[in-house]
Amino acid sequence: MSYKDHLYYLKRCIEISKKAKNEGNMPFGSLIVDKEGNIIVEQGNIEVTENICTGHAETTAMMKASKQYPKDILWGCTLYTTAEPCSMCSGAIYWGNVGRVVYGINEKKLLELTGNSDMNPTFDLPCREIFAKGQKKIEVIGPFPEIEEEVVAVHKDFWK
Repeated sequence: MSYKDHLYYLKRCIEISKKAKNEGNMPFGSLIVDKEGNIIVEQGNIEVTENICTGHAETTAMMKASKQYPKDILWGCTLYTTAEPCSMCSGAIYWGNVGRVVYGINEKKLLELTGNSDMNPTFDLPCREIFAKGQKKIEVIGPFPEIEEEVVAVHKDFWK
């Protein structure tokens, strides 16, 4: 995938995050793209409306994808997401066997947005560090400063 492709899919994730927010959930969006560039799963956060603590966009996307595709197919896929995957989501990506992660903003930027909100007690644990402790070489690309403003705009006034 080219840099331009990454930006295209990340912008789609921003649209998914807007939809999640408008539906009463936290403003996060994710999607999974196969090796041909086809979007095979799109998922916003469902934590609030579904009352499920594991309802993060990435974890839910991985649950959907793992039900539909074998691990050898998923290894050739890329998961795109508005914000760097948390430790739980990184675990789902690892166990689901997706080979590449691309994110818009990092955890440190997310913490600036969420502050000490009980809704999102962010870990200071980059996904690269989590993946490095595993037995698979998962490629991580991000953050993307070009879209930071667009990602941040969806979070505006949400965490107060």
